[in-house]
Amino acid sequence: MQITDIEVIPLSYRLPEGCGLGDARGFGYDRETTLIRLDTDAGHIGWGEAFVPGRLARATIESFFADEIVGFDPHDVESLADRFTTDPYHFGRGIAVQSALSAVDIACWDLIGKDLDHPVYRLLGGVEREELRPYASTMYFTEQDRSLAEPIERAVSEGFTAAKIKIGGGTESDVKRVRVAREVLGDDALLMVDMNGNYRPAQAARTANAIAEYDIAWIEEPVPPENESGYQEVKRRVDVPIAAGEAHYGRFAFKRLIDDYGVDIVQPNLARCGGLTEARRIGTIATTENVRICPHVWNSAVGLAAAVQFAASTSEYPHTRNRPEPRLLEFDRSENPLRSELLEDPLDPTGGVLKVPQKPGLGIDVDEVAVERYRDD
Repeated sequence: MQITDIEVIPLSYRLPEGCGLGDARGFGYDRETTLIRLDTDAGHIGWGEAFVPGRLARATIESFFADEIVGFDPHDVESLADRFTTDPYHFGRGIAVQSALSAVDIACWDLIGKDLDHPVYRLLGGVEREELRPYASTMYFTEQDRSLAEPIERAVSEGFTAAKIKIGGGTESDVKRVRVAREVLGDDALLMVDMNGNYRPAQAARTANAIAEYDIAWIEEPVPPENESGYQEVKRRVDVPIAAGEAHYGRFAFKRLIDDYGVDIVQPNLARCGGLTEARRIGTIATTENVRICPHVWNSAVGLAAAVQFAASTSEYPHTRNRPEPRLLEFDRSENPLRSELLEDPLDPTGGVLKVPQKPGLGIDVDEVAVERYRDD
């Protein structure tokens, strides 16, 4: 099987005026990402996602990937990372190349699965798995004046038994947001918080200790992603697990997160970290150091599907029959048709269970009419 064509498909969606949402760093209106489509001489089509704006992805793929990929055998996918992170030497470690590599890599795995008639998670070494436990990523900072409880109440009504909320606007505000979330979720639900790197170490520690009574499963990005010493300081001052990784890419960066930052949960984004091949390598590093891995997901439906396949493949180590921690998968609950409308059968997290697609490849059928609707060339 050889790749005969590569198509770069920029996508975007803009929220209505006055409906911006985001985190403690500010509001945003635009959701942008890039799909790639690989065609083959075997008649299979592979889909991947680069979690960068289309202009950047297109320039990168046309400059560094297109000539190499046409004629490439997808079964050789594990050679891609070495090829495109060392050549071009001065650009290969940057986020544009890593995101483009992620898209090509995911699409190649989709093709391999279709060629061999297996879902990707089984090809990655996962045991047969039917479902994951989704957690609602919600309670964003918004321009709209609305009840704090409303997004959490909606998540509960949809059947979610776990949620992650945005904090980072000051300790008083953080405590209020966490208290409301816990009251609505109840005592048995998992509750995580995301500071989006908006704090200095002392600020992060102050909030972490103030919200500890609400049984926080993890604190995400308490300080900026590049602040290695800040992570170390927060770790010394708090007794809550720390998660990070959405702003990192490549196994070398994740090794530093584990070895130097001391995080408890690593969170690779499959459309940015180097794809499924690199995520598997990151998973091996995490398992070796007995660190939990839980992918970050704020992508289109294709990146979400890749994250589902990866999450279903990850090791249970050190657990065997006893599994005290659920296999979690982040599910964004903000308005985003790039997530909700691009598949013929959208992934459904309601009811507290997310079914792992068992069809070949990523297990999805892309609705190309919907793709054209949000195409932004």
